[in-house]
Amino acid sequence: TRYGEVENVEFNSDGALGITVYHQNRKGSASSTDLSPQAIARTVQAALDIARYTSPDPCAGVADKELLAFEAPDLDLFHPAEVSPDEAIELAARAEQAALQADKRITNTEGGSFNSHYGVKVFGNSHGMLQGYCSTRHSLSSCVIAEENGDMERDYAYTIGRAMSDLQTPEWVGADCARRTLSRLSPRKLSTMKAPVIFANEVATGLFGHLVGAIAGGSVYRKSTFLLDSLGKQILPDWLTIEEHPHLLKGLASTPFDSEGVRTERRDIIKDGILTQWLLTSYSARKLGLKSTGH
Repeated sequence: TRYGEVENVEFNSDGALGITVYHQNRKGSASSTDLSPQAIARTVQAALDIARYTSPDPCAGVADKELLAFEAPDLDLFHPAEVSPDEAIELAARAEQAALQADKRITNTEGGSFNSHYGVKVFGNSHGMLQGYCSTRHSLSSCVIAEENGDMERDYAYTIGRAMSDLQTPEWVGADCARRTLSRLSPRKLSTMKAPVIFANEVATGLFGHLVGAIAGGSVYRKSTFLLDSLGKQILPDWLTIEEHPHLLKGLASTPFDSEGVRTERRDIIKDGILTQWLLTSYSARKLGLKSTGH
């Protein structure tokens, strides 16, 4: 919605199948959004044809059998909600209206939005693994523009969860959206100094994203990371520990297995500032003589 008027209502229902085959250490992949038996047969044949013409790689292959998630835990990810179009429109409009009414400096809006997603993921391979799970994701957001002394700023706020009951109210979303937008007005320059810095959570995520990229197996075996020789060494302050918890119930990033079917596990990535893990796929693990970590 924008200014309470409906701008867009969408409903999408789609699916896709992807297949990867290995033939004499040669890899071929293909995908299709047509799930008819004939289309699936064509997709399999396409993957086989590609594999015949790729270069052999001794590190290519299905994930090691002992690492696979033959039993996938229930992570409480599926919470369907019967939200009608009218109810979704009302939620979006309330979030937008709450932001517009928060302060007279809020002068324009880019609207409010509500989304609800249902998904099904199934994975199988030639080691006999066949597992799947359902998940849901619901979100509500608003974006507005504030103006003061000729300065205009834009920001947004959102709430997201696996279950509708986990979402904040539309009024909370609107108020937070207004607060964040107003806080951008009248910025000040700082002189050069050494000072503690507190990063907002959305900025902190980006910072940790750079760390994840630097310790990903692909970067390590290509020797394209600045942390190449840092495994087991101190790279961050000793008060900082970063843990991976992929089995948190209702977690937005929780998953019982990775894209290769390797089971996920709780891990210390950084322990007291010391790098303890590379993040490895099966391929990058083999390149490094290690085991996949389910990434």
